[in-house]
Amino acid sequence: MNSMQTLFDSQPVVINAGLREFADNLRDRGYGALHVEWKPPAGGDEKLYSLLRSLKPLSEQIDAANREAVDRILAADPVLTGIRTAGDVVPGLTGKTIFHAGPPISWERMCGPLKGAVIGAILFEGWASDVAEAERLASSGDVKFDSCHHHDAVGPMTGVLPPSMPVFVVDDRTSGKRAYASLNEGLGKVLRFGANGPEVLERLAFMRDELRPFLNELVERAGGVDVKPIVSQALQMGDECHNRNKAASALLLRELVPHVPALDFAPEIVQRCLSFVASNEHFFLNLSMAAAKVTMDAARGVRYSTVVTAMTRNGTDFGISVSGLGETWFTAAADDVDGLYFPGYGPEDANPDMGDSTITETSGIGGFAMAGAIPIVKFVGGTSDDAIQFTRSMYTITVAENTAYGLPPLNFRGTPTGIDIRRVIERDERPVLNTGIAHREAGVGQIGAGVARAPHGCFARALEAFVKKYTPVSEEHQ
Repeated sequence: MNSMQTLFDSQPVVINAGLREFADNLRDRGYGALHVEWKPPAGGDEKLYSLLRSLKPLSEQIDAANREAVDRILAADPVLTGIRTAGDVVPGLTGKTIFHAGPPISWERMCGPLKGAVIGAILFEGWASDVAEAERLASSGDVKFDSCHHHDAVGPMTGVLPPSMPVFVVDDRTSGKRAYASLNEGLGKVLRFGANGPEVLERLAFMRDELRPFLNELVERAGGVDVKPIVSQALQMGDECHNRNKAASALLLRELVPHVPALDFAPEIVQRCLSFVASNEHFFLNLSMAAAKVTMDAARGVRYSTVVTAMTRNGTDFGISVSGLGETWFTAAADDVDGLYFPGYGPEDANPDMGDSTITETSGIGGFAMAGAIPIVKFVGGTSDDAIQFTRSMYTITVAENTAYGLPPLNFRGTPTGIDIRRVIERDERPVLNTGIAHREAGVGQIGAGVARAPHGCFARALEAFVKKYTPVSEEHQ
């Protein structure tokens, strides 16, 4: 009786499930209210819910396959082994060939920044003497285009990779796989945002002629650079290794600089190269992408696995690949980015989301690690609470935690790792992505940064394909 009387004498706390506004209204009136995030399974979509139910008999097989895929991800041990010329090492990059970010796309469907970067790459290679000639060549069919992902490579934003471009070479000691990524050009007017003016080409020539051989010798003298420990430490220093790489870039320099005195380069070249890397807080980004690429490639091809092995976009399409579904891309239109814009620009100027850098989120860092990178909200928008909530929500759609990447604000809980297409659909929770924002016109460059979400349609199409491939009815007809 006393407990009942206490209950009636005290102010109740209402538990609210569903619309957050109900809880907000109660709080505004002075009542206690606890909001519980709840959505109907599969967002209330009966078809998708039916597809999920059809996989229930395969739950044990799928869960076992996902454990194998994630074990491969967690066991990956990426190491930087060199900086080489792309045409010498990247498979298939011969002749008049240019690789790009995202799923495959034709010249006609390319967005403005990607076309601008392709023109810049053609000029850089010397295949044309001016922009008009380069555009004619690009549209003629004489230049071959393909996705970086098809050739063990990744590239940020436009991701263009022509034969003369320097690339990081990253090997996974565990799986024996290898991946490549271009070097980061810095901010401002750069090729990866579609710029192709003289200053862009001069910088690329410097990176090819001076920076590449300088850094390659440093890496060789260092005996390679372990990437995983740098990422781990950087995550505890405020980076998420996608849009914030201040600590990681400094840690990379710390590994390399002690070997500078042993080099036989002219002092002015040493000065230019070290100054370039030291002044570029995003220099580590491309290396983290190559490490994430080789990590996720180790998880490819596990039968019955619903783990996502790549997320990528080309400014027109967003695509994902799934471990148990081979090399197929499942695509949807690339979304706009919700972010902060540089002065003078706004959403009407922005190109839809683009770049291979979402391989970082696929591997469990980037937007998935925002809880450990609270300062990132000053660059992409939002609050510190948003950053923590983004990471917490990603635990609901992943199958494991990477304890090598502990997040201090979450009591060193490992980053959410191994996106499961079933959970994305069931929870109606799309992967969160940190990204830069490019102007929709070629040559303008970066105009902001922000947060995006992977399109729902990619995961719905992947789930449908998975059910078709693996449910007993479909297997009887294979």
